[in-house]
Amino acid sequence: MTAPEDSCAICEIDDKGEKYRVCWGLVNGGRPTSEFPSHLMNHEVKKAASNGAHRVIYHAHPANTIALTFVLPLTDEAFTRELWEMATECPVVFPSGIGVVPWMVPGGRDIAVATSELMKQYDVAIWAHHGMFCSGEDFDLTFGLMHTVEKSAEILVKVYSMTGGAKRQTIQPDEFRHLAVDFGVTLPEKFLFEK
Repeated sequence: MTAPEDSCAICEIDDKGEKYRVCWGLVNGGRPTSEFPSHLMNHEVKKAASNGAHRVIYHAHPANTIALTFVLPLTDEAFTRELWEMATECPVVFPSGIGVVPWMVPGGRDIAVATSELMKQYDVAIWAHHGMFCSGEDFDLTFGLMHTVEKSAEILVKVYSMTGGAKRQTIQPDEFRHLAVDFGVTLPEKFLFEK
């Protein structure tokens, strides 16, 4: 990108949260992404849920995560459990789990509302066949969160490619419980079902 001011922006939102003004960028006719409402709703929800600690909403289109939306059930439970199983650090990095929005037209109010509802309980929301939203206190933590989810998705894609989905061994529910105790995290029981 040789001219970031063409497609990037710093925007200020008014006190009522109803209007914005571009403080920098979007020159030469640029406009905010059609997903701007999703970003703003997620900011509002995460600010309230984290007592103002979460200041970053990051959206991207990671290929392996998107690929999994074609083969895994589009449920929070399926995505969380499968991705937790791929790397021991995953339940430590995203202990509350992952929310999944079924396919919807991006850029509109409906998908923004659906995503913000998931963000009340998760720091990660996956849009089926499209991408992912992550929330965090700063950009490094938020980027690291998305990177960890995508790395786990890449491992799962490789496992599926090698085995057709069958795993010889994996992390079991009681092993997740022991991990949670040792690392001081709370893992919701709804993700620790027997397979």
